[in-house]
Amino acid sequence: MILSIEELSIFSRERTIVDSVSLAVREGEFMALVGQSGSGKSLLSQAIGQLLPPNLRTSGYVLFEGSNLLEWKPKEMRALRGRDISYIFQDYQGAFTPFRSIGGHFDEYQKVHGEKSASVRKKRAAEALESVGLHPELLRRYPFQLSGGQLQRASIATSLMLSPRLLIADEATTALDSMSAHRVLELLARKQAETGCAILFITHDWRHVRRYANRLSIMKEGRIVESGGKHRILDHPQHEYTRQLIEAAPVLSNELKSGLKEVGAE
Repeated sequence: MILSIEELSIFSRERTIVDSVSLAVREGEFMALVGQSGSGKSLLSQAIGQLLPPNLRTSGYVLFEGSNLLEWKPKEMRALRGRDISYIFQDYQGAFTPFRSIGGHFDEYQKVHGEKSASVRKKRAAEALESVGLHPELLRRYPFQLSGGQLQRASIATSLMLSPRLLIADEATTALDSMSAHRVLELLARKQAETGCAILFITHDWRHVRRYANRLSIMKEGRIVESGGKHRILDHPQHEYTRQLIEAAPVLSNELKSGLKEVGAE
């Protein structure tokens, strides 16, 4: 088990936002965390990497390969993030500083994680762009000179560049149209097959869950209400909230009623 969250709670001064959540991600699997906006799933993902706002407190355990990350010092976490645990966020444009070239971003990212050889950094950056279907010449360009789709792929390339053990994709496809979202997820699935990394995919879109996930957990109002294998939950949801979510997704609901056929091209 690469990640094991045990009895994790997140508090503000006024209330408990995430309440005693337990969740596990196995090595090499595509795990989906599903829930409506405000369910606490993004805060849960931020707690893994100690990225919560300073006004929030935590209790419980976030075990990464057996070590409780909630006890790690900030310097230790900065070294871990990007190297062993990497994030892809919805706001991929916010990952780039307008006045630094794409190559400058890739170079600095590697320097932070201890790569001292300039030639290695340059070669790895070029390979990272090529792995997501972009030409290395884009390293000389600035973020405003790339299209939205190119920036999205460059952001993914950065996240995958150091071959993390765990990739956390937090609503990474929410702002994209159906075709762009499909391409991003196909890219993540391909990179996962190549590297063997685990993916924690946080979403409210059941179409993507149906196509890509191995297992899933359903989150409501700060609690996990159901977890299990994808087909078990889609075939036989046990919790009323899970059934409501499935029925509220017309494309998925119709396919389940017709025998769980594969989702067609989006």
